[in-house]
Amino acid sequence: MSRPEIQTPPQETPAARSGGGPLARLLVLLAVGNTAMFMVYMGVGQVLLPVQVELLDPADKVANLGLVSGVSAVFATLFNPLAGLLSDRSGRRNPWILGGGLAALDALALLGAMRTLLLVTIGWCLVQAMMNIYQAAITAVVPDRVPVERRGLASAMVGIGTPLGVIAGVTLAAAFVPDGIRTGYLALGAVIAVVAVLFTALVREQRLPAREAVPLSRQLAAFGTALRAGDFRWAFTGRFLMMLGYFMVTLFQLYVLQDHVSLPAEVGPAAAMAVLSPVNAVCMLLATVVGGLLSDRIGRRKPFIAVSCVLTAIGMLIPVASPTWTGMIAFAIVTGLSFGCFMAVDTALVTLVLPSADDAARDLGVLNIANAGPQIIGPFLASLVVASLGGYDGLFAAGALITVVGALSVVPIRGVR
Repeated sequence: MSRPEIQTPPQETPAARSGGGPLARLLVLLAVGNTAMFMVYMGVGQVLLPVQVELLDPADKVANLGLVSGVSAVFATLFNPLAGLLSDRSGRRNPWILGGGLAALDALALLGAMRTLLLVTIGWCLVQAMMNIYQAAITAVVPDRVPVERRGLASAMVGIGTPLGVIAGVTLAAAFVPDGIRTGYLALGAVIAVVAVLFTALVREQRLPAREAVPLSRQLAAFGTALRAGDFRWAFTGRFLMMLGYFMVTLFQLYVLQDHVSLPAEVGPAAAMAVLSPVNAVCMLLATVVGGLLSDRIGRRKPFIAVSCVLTAIGMLIPVASPTWTGMIAFAIVTGLSFGCFMAVDTALVTLVLPSADDAARDLGVLNIANAGPQIIGPFLASLVVASLGGYDGLFAAGALITVVGALSVVPIRGVR
């Protein structure tokens, strides 16, 4: 999974404003469309894929999951801008949303049938490719079709897809573990395919003017230009470290529940995931709203970000001190609250330290590397830590240390309090 590419809005037209239908219907379908997307990403990434990898080779499951996840993250990071470029050139979004959703069903069905590590890796890369076609197109719908004065509401509707998708995706996937993971893949594939059909059937569009493709050389130059600004560079570093520490731990949560935590006899690892993920997601959603509002009211950003990073680190140490079911519930609550607050306030901070107001979209696109990069590095780093630095205790400690360093990264920022 890669983070959505930030794209420059086209010149607004009446067609863009209307979106070919009532705005309320478009916003509801955006929420549904993003929920379905995160159901696939989280249901597969946190439940079905770890179980499938473990069934292939239980002894080396940690290293193998790190390999599969890392390779697929590289693939997704490269494919997302390519898919966005193709959709920009066509001037259409609906065909890409529909095609990506239907093709994702086929790819998920294929992945569920794979029985070797190499084929699982190829299958997950294919799923990532199809899902990024869908993701790149549906992400561009907001700047294409939503009036500027309603963008905040649209962003909120898109944003609720993350916690809802986590809850629904993990719960659905867990229902098919351990004996029905192939059916679980088909169920998630059916969700994304049906939603793609509904979205494109109920939201009509008009062809937009094709956008100029940005050459790779200009994208690389933009990366260097943006990071020469000190405040933006420190904000980028803090975001990268927080995401790295968080994803290192959450990627292996199912294995943590299997091998590190003492669960009650009536609660299996998959059932525990179906409880912990919704708890974490609800706390994240609550903290996102409350943290954003409080930081606006107080007029301070850096203290919220620093405290959020430190609290995330503390939350990661709870399963070290108490590797129990109660400890994992506390871990889910604390990290959900702290990570949700961080994402809300850090996003606001970043908009205040952009190097150039004229190149805001470009610089926010650079920031996407701090979101996607940890998904590439995290799996490899986590598997190395588990293998050589004290198992899962070492993993939690490493994640905590990285997030604390992320807290220190906001200190040198001068342009924001």
